[in-house]
Amino acid sequence: MIRVYADMVADLFHYGHVEFLRQVSSLGDYVLVGINSDDVAKVHKRRPIQTMEQRIVAVAACRYVDQVIPNAPWVFDPTWIEKYDIDLVVHGDDYSDEQRRRIYKAPIEMGIFRTVDYTKDVSTTDIIRRCKESPPEKYC
Repeated sequence: MIRVYADMVADLFHYGHVEFLRQVSSLGDYVLVGINSDDVAKVHKRRPIQTMEQRIVAVAACRYVDQVIPNAPWVFDPTWIEKYDIDLVVHGDDYSDEQRRRIYKAPIEMGIFRTVDYTKDVSTTDIIRRCKESPPEKYC
């Protein structure tokens, strides 16, 4: 059995997240998803709108996910990989080479890192921007 790991903030869970997890699931038999904590997400992106519990429930409900790991680190080492018996680590191809080498150093060095296509026409940041820019009467 191939255990595949992906990490994400998973805020405002949307079809880009589902497509990412569909691609991740195609690479193995069992999908583990690490959800980054609010504090970790805030340092690297922005503070999530949804709580950790809400994000966990949304990701766990996705048919492509077998297990959710709360409070996953942004950068992890071989000990993390061994703890969860991970065979493959996957992320979207939206990071630069430098970012990938820094964040996924351990799985890259272990030869167990892969990327999948990033869904370019949607992001949580874009959804937030559209909500801020759209007049309320447009949706009422």
